[in-house]
Amino acid sequence: MHYLNTDAQIIMFRDMLNSEIYVDKSMLIRKISPLIRTNAKYVCITRPRRFGKTVNANMLGAYYTKGYDTHDLFDSLNIAHTENYESQINRYNVIHIDFSVFPDFCDGYNAYLKNIIRKLQEDLREAYPLLQDREYEGISEMLSDTKDSFIFILDEWDSVFSEKYVTEADKIHFLRFLKTMLKDRPYVDLAYMTGVLPIAKYSSGSELNMFWEYNFMNDQVYEEFFGLTEDEVKGLCRKYDAVSYEELEWWYDGYLMSDGRHLFNPRSVNRALTDGVCRNYWTETGPMNEVADCIENNVEEVREDIVKMVSGVPVEAELSGYSAAEQELYTRDEILSAMVVYGFLSYYDGYLKIPNHELMEKFQRVLSRDSMGEVKEITDRSRAMLTATLACDADKVAGILEEVHDREIPFLMYNDENSLSCVITLCYLYARKDYRIEREEKSGKGYCDYLFVPKKKEIPAIILELKVDDSAENAIRQIKQKNYMQKVESIREIILVGVSYDRKQKKHQCIIEKYVTE
Repeated sequence: MHYLNTDAQIIMFRDMLNSEIYVDKSMLIRKISPLIRTNAKYVCITRPRRFGKTVNANMLGAYYTKGYDTHDLFDSLNIAHTENYESQINRYNVIHIDFSVFPDFCDGYNAYLKNIIRKLQEDLREAYPLLQDREYEGISEMLSDTKDSFIFILDEWDSVFSEKYVTEADKIHFLRFLKTMLKDRPYVDLAYMTGVLPIAKYSSGSELNMFWEYNFMNDQVYEEFFGLTEDEVKGLCRKYDAVSYEELEWWYDGYLMSDGRHLFNPRSVNRALTDGVCRNYWTETGPMNEVADCIENNVEEVREDIVKMVSGVPVEAELSGYSAAEQELYTRDEILSAMVVYGFLSYYDGYLKIPNHELMEKFQRVLSRDSMGEVKEITDRSRAMLTATLACDADKVAGILEEVHDREIPFLMYNDENSLSCVITLCYLYARKDYRIEREEKSGKGYCDYLFVPKKKEIPAIILELKVDDSAENAIRQIKQKNYMQKVESIREIILVGVSYDRKQKKHQCIIEKYVTE
């Protein structure tokens, strides 16, 4: 068997259970089971890569299949304590297709789809001998002739669309193939489908409009099952002390559920706890061309938003959801909505932000692209800015800030302190190579504007305070009076930077002092 009641999902789910790090998401089953054989039986859940889609799909397949007894997998999980556990486990025919699996040497869409159809036909003929002597024009007719019913678990449904050889006509054909097999068919007990992109990205008509879609923009039902909650990560940290919760929080937290609870990237947390070190795991698991496309081809629409978010300034937006039928993204709403769906941005209560440090690293590199125009030219000077700061050359620092202001980039015109913060972020972009830069960080008796925590203790820490229509002397005085040095007091040398801007005279002032801890 290839797809029908196979043990493949059982084996993969057992491997997950046997892993050193596992978080029980089996209560997803309690959410899904009531949908079986109802008018809500078509569910499509889309999430970014590595957010648990395949793990959950394997779990559902292993639970529902009547091909095997899987009590040994589920008796110790949370789902075993629910009322309908015994009435649902191993009660259904399950057809589980992972659309991200391609035949060897696949060189075209026709070969890809024919391979899937052939395997499904072989399964049905093996399981239902009465079908062996008949010829069928389509899979739906064959499924109908079984006089049986099935749960369809279709994982990564949109994988083939990213292949270069797939044409627009191929995509339409694939949508119609899924529609013909699933829509309004009495043999469908449940159709559970996953992917990266919403169906509406590709379907402008009614091909798959029977599905109830849940993505990062609109999911208030299944959100806790895709990603790790704050409590789950804290529980893992109590069990595995390889990495502190605070470090995991800074690297991988940042997504918010509809009720405000925090959500972590699951793959990255798992890898960090396994390897004992936090680094960029998720954005290295697959091509990141999506974020580049969103930005590169629409720089004027979103450049200001990206600079603000990299600076730590949330961006206000009213996003209606990502439902563009076209391949190209044209409006700011479409671009930002797409980046939320891809997982590159988090969206909550009307505000967008870059979720965590893992994604921040990607966006920082985007600012250095040629397509960013004058923003790139500013970031190119950021190495000189750091060098001047470490050398305590206050005049040089103020001079670079003057040059940025003279460019008269509209959103960098210092209408408020956030605009000045954006300039500081661009001018110190190079510093992020050696520093963990925190904005509005609690230290001492207040919150300092910028805290540069060195990744290696042999280099100085930097504390930077901004003032608009005030003096740089007051900025330095505030750093000392509120003891902003407290958080980096273990670093022997700390450089204090006070920056001010006088809006009437349109002048910058900078004072730099070196502070040596005892």
